[in-house]
Amino acid sequence: MKKYVAEFIGTMALVFLGCGTAMLVGCNAEAGCGYLLTALAFGLTIVGMAYCIGNISGCHINPAVSLGLLLSKRMSGSDFIGYIVSQCLGATAGSALLALIFGLGGVTDKTGGFGSNGLGGVGGSFVAGLLVEIILTFFFVLVILGVTSEKAGHGSFGGLIIGFSLTLVHIIGIGLTGTSVNPARSLGPAILAAIHNNMAPAASLWVFVVGPFVGAALAAVVYGFLEAEK
Repeated sequence: MKKYVAEFIGTMALVFLGCGTAMLVGCNAEAGCGYLLTALAFGLTIVGMAYCIGNISGCHINPAVSLGLLLSKRMSGSDFIGYIVSQCLGATAGSALLALIFGLGGVTDKTGGFGSNGLGGVGGSFVAGLLVEIILTFFFVLVILGVTSEKAGHGSFGGLIIGFSLTLVHIIGIGLTGTSVNPARSLGPAILAAIHNNMAPAASLWVFVVGPFVGAALAAVVYGFLEAEK
């Protein structure tokens, strides 16, 4: 149970700090500053949480990461389900906290949707958005599988490497899809945006669920091939 609580807290922190930063500073690629601050907010949250809950749950705080580790036979099926439920609940809780604070404080949400993902940067193309999420998640999960491998020997630097990798994929991805690479991170803000705007979640939400899962599965297959002795 402690593992699931840790995943809940970690994912809540990721959404609260990452999406919260985006809501405050905006993510206009032309302005630059808010764009980079948001990328750093997500990456640095991963660094902090890795050293906080990494020894308890492994600090997945991302269903796609959990899938990659499941397919790599590094976690059980029951834990996989427990992790995903905890992560989705944590992401929703993080968004709810943002809704409460921004609402009570009268703060303007510069993203217009609690930092939720969209396809505006790729011209509304579902195919382009799906490819972006598959590719970025593939690279991100591939790094995680390598860093956490028993053969890696990165020691205490693992959290930094993973955090900087997430920052990097956000730097290119924010202007395209808002960067998901994490179904829970997309689901939480989408739910609160739908509630706040009294409407159904965006039709593109599936892209930010399917894309990361496909990318993570590909990363597990490729890394398994690269690491195999034969």
